[in-house]
Amino acid sequence: MTRVVRVGGVAIGGGNPVVVQSMTTTDTQDVRATVAQISALARAGCELVRVAVPDMSAAHAIREIKKEASLPLAADIHYDHRLALAALAAGADKLRLNPGNIRDPKKVREVAAAASDQGVPIRIGVNAGSLDERFLKRGEVTPEGMAEAALWEVSLLEGVGFRDIVISLKAHDVPLTVEATQLVAKEGDWPLHLGITEAGTEWEGAIRSAVGIGILLAQGIGDTIRVSLPGDPVREVEAAWEILKSLGLRRRGPSFVVCPTCGRTGIDIAGIAAAVRQALSDVAEPVSIAIMGCPVNGLGEVGRADCGILGGKGYGTVYAHGKVVLPRVPEEKLVKELVRIVRAEVSAHA
Repeated sequence: MTRVVRVGGVAIGGGNPVVVQSMTTTDTQDVRATVAQISALARAGCELVRVAVPDMSAAHAIREIKKEASLPLAADIHYDHRLALAALAAGADKLRLNPGNIRDPKKVREVAAAASDQGVPIRIGVNAGSLDERFLKRGEVTPEGMAEAALWEVSLLEGVGFRDIVISLKAHDVPLTVEATQLVAKEGDWPLHLGITEAGTEWEGAIRSAVGIGILLAQGIGDTIRVSLPGDPVREVEAAWEILKSLGLRRRGPSFVVCPTCGRTGIDIAGIAAAVRQALSDVAEPVSIAIMGCPVNGLGEVGRADCGILGGKGYGTVYAHGKVVLPRVPEEKLVKELVRIVRAEVSAHA
């Protein structure tokens, strides 16, 4: 089991629930926009958020962001260790350091000393795209080289008695990421942050991330995750929760069982499912919902779900806990009636 590292009020590792992370896309100096995005991420289920710190103005902005932010803040540091020191002074709850571009052992140790004084953990974030040439193998990025880069920085931190360490090893390539992470997992009890970086467009990136992160989580590796997607970071959080729910590791909000449809289907399953999902996007309580097109598998699925629809030709029957609650509801009323039943179910168990 990995050691426990605390980031603000969030515990990472040690058998605690896998923590969902994201990163803001706003200019960190724009405090209002950054706080607004952090609030949206928190509503979506984000538990720890990282902000970019490209300069001193961004580092100093952390102080104001902290006054209003509802989540622990991790400062993302590259190139200049003084930005890490400034972020710590501004109240950052965690640092992310890249051993690929902060290489001076003296400077790393200086950051470790300051972080230790404030009880702030450090994530060693190794990325294939910025791997120090010292760790390339014949000019190529390898799992062994990525692992060596992470362990080199671990030795610097632990050499001065710093132990609040989280490690990540990320690449666009899934097998590379998986193997590098597996290698480090064998070497110590540091909590591991999982992700596939530069994963692709929203659709491709979600799939690539689910494969890479899912492989490791299914092996019992990983204590916190970020799904890296371009655009609105709320989508990252939604994807992360789906990965965790798919593996039975955590529960949050609606989980949908949706018929893939075939020639037997007599209602617009895809449209109904999308409308129900949108209507219930604010629900955080766990609830399972089956939206099925015919009795072949539909009877079994609505029987197992908390709520559901079993479709007919132009109508559907609404179920709750395997029992019919509304028979033969016209298709145009199905979304409204199912949402009403689901909300009643959620309220009853709140």
